[in-house]
Amino acid sequence: MAPTLPERAMRYPCAERFLLAALLLFALPWAHAAKPAGENLDDPNAIRVLLAPSLETTLSSEMNGTVTDLRASLGKTIAKNAVIAQMNCAEVQARASVAKAELNMATQNLAAKRSLRELKAAGDIEVAMASTDVEKAKGALSLAKAQLGYCQVIAPFSGRIAKVYVKPYQTVSAGTPIVDLVSDGALKVRLNVPSALLVRLRSGTRLDITIHETGKTYPAHVSAVNARVDAVAQTVELEAQLDGAPQDLVAGMSGVARIPANP
Repeated sequence: MAPTLPERAMRYPCAERFLLAALLLFALPWAHAAKPAGENLDDPNAIRVLLAPSLETTLSSEMNGTVTDLRASLGKTIAKNAVIAQMNCAEVQARASVAKAELNMATQNLAAKRSLRELKAAGDIEVAMASTDVEKAKGALSLAKAQLGYCQVIAPFSGRIAKVYVKPYQTVSAGTPIVDLVSDGALKVRLNVPSALLVRLRSGTRLDITIHETGKTYPAHVSAVNARVDAVAQTVELEAQLDGAPQDLVAGMSGVARIPANP
């Protein structure tokens, strides 16, 4: 067995023993500081938690093009249906114009074929083919209009920008991430608890959530329990909802949850 620090200190000269003592004194404060404030790791009732937004997503480009207008910056508040980024859509608009012109031409051709059939100068097959051309032109125009919708990246819900991936005038391909958007609504609490606690935890069970960053304790209640237990870790995932809407909490903060004596 390797000798302990006190045993090693007795074997070395005075100067080296002094150095070892100084190192021990220097390390002790850091050992205590490594533990987050307000968390007792020896407390069996303390369960680690993470605050998460109720909604979060990564918005990506749906087309190949150049970002001509970027209206996103880190932490910026975004309203629902607001335009976050505008793409260069000259080519898509041109295709839409062509599709509209082809539909007009097909419609006129169909009208002419129907008039000729009334005069016995055209058959039913010619009219049917002209009608098919109209349907094809309508489909092409609908596709062009759908592609025009890709020219703007729209916020699906109100929230704040958590990350910006692109720069103005950058050329991107379809699927390139543009921004991370997190909702500005109530936060939810995520935690994994030992499966043995399922007899005490169910929807509505009270919890006390202590957040490291604020040093405060907030009341909460269990809102969802996973239907499956992790067979390897013998834990189950839970979600909890904070009571009220504390304004000093931000998604990503962490802490511990405890079950009150009388939940």
